[in-house]
Amino acid sequence: MPSQNLAIAILAAGKGKRMKNPDLPKVLTLLNGKPLLEYVLGTSILVNPEKIIVIVGHQKEKVIDFLFNFEKGINTVPIEYVVQSEQMGTGHAILQAESNLEGFSGNLLILSGDVPLLKNETLHKFLDKHLLNEMDASVLTAFAPDPTSYGRILRDRNGEFQRIVEEKDANDSEKKINEINSGVYLIKNNILFNALKGVRNINAQGEYYLTDVIEILRNNNYKVGAFPLATFEEIQGINSIDDLNLMLKNINQNND
Repeated sequence: MPSQNLAIAILAAGKGKRMKNPDLPKVLTLLNGKPLLEYVLGTSILVNPEKIIVIVGHQKEKVIDFLFNFEKGINTVPIEYVVQSEQMGTGHAILQAESNLEGFSGNLLILSGDVPLLKNETLHKFLDKHLLNEMDASVLTAFAPDPTSYGRILRDRNGEFQRIVEEKDANDSEKKINEINSGVYLIKNNILFNALKGVRNINAQGEYYLTDVIEILRNNNYKVGAFPLATFEEIQGINSIDDLNLMLKNINQNND
């Protein structure tokens, strides 16, 4: 039975320029014969949300067609989509779903449509931690053998979460931290959109980032936590052909 306390948003609007296939949305790239987005949807359904909202953008018609055909094959969870006309960052993408979540008083789990190996068991543990600790917002983290390019998780001397610092902003000691941001968030819906509207795009890309929401909430004394419950392997995203080939190789090795 679907949970009345959980909705899921899946980020699926990106162009994926490094995939070198301009006619195919990145989230429809095939991994072992199955689109990346299909993996994420399958995992999402196993968490029993009230509904799933997919944010589409680049080549949106193809993604919408895929969603229509996918939903026909299941009867358990409603799947909606919203359009991010301009790709202006992850925070801006989630903002497009505000009307779809009007009146929803539960938690919103935010996932990426190009991260296919995240396990539903990990998400269940993440949900449990969030609820048991009565968090307003939570970040799923992992420990990386090489954290280069990832946002680092900063904690105080008691181990309490402080903030996420991006690679480009990290000092030398912060760069040595190997606990990283997975890009998976769980946030109470009734505080999310006010925080999103406080996000600014003062960065090199001129985009609105979800990581800023975490900082805004913490600065406003909301209870924010970070939980290292994922493996590094399961939070890997697909950003290039090399990423895809490496993931395929690892999957095949694990199946041998």
